[in-house]
Amino acid sequence: MQTKIEKISTLSALAVNNIQEVCNQEVDFLSFREKLSLANISKIEKRNEWKAARLAIKAALDCISLPYPGFYKDEHGKSHAMDGYGHVSLTHTKGIAAAIFHKDMPVGIDLDYVREKVVRLGQKFLDHSEIEFLKSDPLLYTMAWSAKESIYKCQGRKGISLKENILLKPFGVEDQVIQGKVYDSEFSDHFYSVKVEVSGEMVLTYTIW
Repeated sequence: MQTKIEKISTLSALAVNNIQEVCNQEVDFLSFREKLSLANISKIEKRNEWKAARLAIKAALDCISLPYPGFYKDEHGKSHAMDGYGHVSLTHTKGIAAAIFHKDMPVGIDLDYVREKVVRLGQKFLDHSEIEFLKSDPLLYTMAWSAKESIYKCQGRKGISLKENILLKPFGVEDQVIQGKVYDSEFSDHFYSVKVEVSGEMVLTYTIW
């Protein structure tokens, strides 16, 4: 998946970065708190992932003409704008980082490579009803995993199990939107729509309204 910026609406945008292409770019726009966080990351690979994700959210904000406020993580690991306005989600996987921003609504985003081993791991994150319609297809399993991760990030609290608390409606490889819900928790019957984009061996998912 190549570097891109996508305006979803006047209130929302996302950006995807190839980490190697952007890792040497300047990040003078970061808040003082973020610069301290970056300085404390010792491993080069982790530093580059962190930078690429922040560059992605800066690009998304530029796309909808909003200033970069700086971001911090709460006790659940969810990122928040330092000025208290808007919602953000960040993600990265090998070589790729992405971010999504919405001015009014919570968001979640995830990136994953399609791998055969995800089928073997299915019992750990899928309900038996989901396993039935996914039919041991690595692409469908990756779409399911990524969609659940996006929902998990959107709801924003620890203690939610991908297997026990997030249930997806049946979908196929041609579907561009996956429907799911968080259930049997304090967020019971909270419904989500997740956009799916497949590019080669990469699956990108993010919550939409």
